[in-house]
Amino acid sequence: MSTAPGTPAAGADQAAAPEPSPWNIANALTVLRILMVPVFVWLLLLDPGAGGEHLELWWAFAVFALAAITDRIDGDLARRHNLITSFGKIADPIADKTLIGSALICLSAIDLLPWWVTIVILARELLITVVRFVVIRYGVMAASRGGKLKTVLQSVAVGLMLMPVGGVVATIAWVVMVAAVVVTVVTGIDYLLDARRLWAKGRARS
Repeated sequence: MSTAPGTPAAGADQAAAPEPSPWNIANALTVLRILMVPVFVWLLLLDPGAGGEHLELWWAFAVFALAAITDRIDGDLARRHNLITSFGKIADPIADKTLIGSALICLSAIDLLPWWVTIVILARELLITVVRFVVIRYGVMAASRGGKLKTVLQSVAVGLMLMPVGGVVATIAWVVMVAAVVVTVVTGIDYLLDARRLWAKGRARS
């Protein structure tokens, strides 16, 4: 039996569900990922020693891979079990950008990645973050598929570059990194155009 729109039952159905507690497993994994960043940086900047085995890079790779896995898991848990919170919406992208940003800076610092690559990617991330805050009064800039692809490519490229094996793996790492830079720039331009449209619509309404 259907319920009339004006009945209390209908109003209850339409009421927004309360936000789940921020104290949940998804947010715990996000915080864990943030805490992994200083450990990752410390391992990556360790002196390789005289042996030349580059064990510090393998350990850094392991921490980075674990952090990337927790990123996937916490997102799936939040969506499947209705654990999406305001804290998670803020902390999750911060964790992602902190991990990738620190990885790029450290790779450049130890001469495994040209500084211009790091500067281009970080400048784009900073610019889009600022633009999001500027236009938020007019609307939310939703994450695009290109933006998600950008994150995946950056993560894969960094992971491959952390592996001190050379050869084919090193070549693949550079191919993926070049693709990541291209997608980073293209999606950045797309976000700027989206922000311009939101700004124009907002100004027209005001």
